[in-house]
Amino acid sequence: MMNPSKIIEAGVEYSLGKFDGHTVYYEFPKILIYLDAKGKILFGRNFKIFDNDRELLFRLCNYIIRDEKMCQKMNLDLNKGLLISGPVGCGKTSLMKLLKYVVPHQKAYEVIPCRNIVFSFNHIGFKAIEDFGESGYFCFDDLGVEPLGRFFGQDCNVLGEILLSRHDLLLSKKIRTHVTTNLSATELEERYGQRVRSRMKHLFNLVTFSKNTFDKRV
Repeated sequence: MMNPSKIIEAGVEYSLGKFDGHTVYYEFPKILIYLDAKGKILFGRNFKIFDNDRELLFRLCNYIIRDEKMCQKMNLDLNKGLLISGPVGCGKTSLMKLLKYVVPHQKAYEVIPCRNIVFSFNHIGFKAIEDFGESGYFCFDDLGVEPLGRFFGQDCNVLGEILLSRHDLLLSKKIRTHVTTNLSATELEERYGQRVRSRMKHLFNLVTFSKNTFDKRV
């Protein structure tokens, strides 16, 4: 039987906690050790877990391992996806690319830059909205800075339409959606309108980096 509490990376075994044959009892310090190691593999040796991010990471890790009791205490709804908001360079994208590796037994989401989705729309039209809106497990990265879509002279707020479809997908098939963004809730409403903003409240748990978080890419 596979032991989901142990993960092997580059020949090194990392323990995330204890497994009794039915349930994994995760230990946050061990998860951090693994995330630091996996981060260096994915993003280079300069990657590190910053102490200032530990509280936010604790929230995200409890969500990703689906700890119902802890998430209830932290007001995280496991039926919703994540909307991670924060300043440029704070690490939103890296964390979302990284966290899914903690739970290899779960269905993995794909991190897709929103601008790439718009480029796809500009090339193949409304099929792109179907492809990203009506199925699949995705984290839409950098929501709100993508250009307006345009296909055969017709303008389209592509991600706005996709989010409306993803709301329907959540209701019908319980498929969650994740998003990263630099924008505030007010700015998102200005960008996508009140209707989409209303749906986003049902789609996402809001997890926010401090405005004072420094740019880790500098």
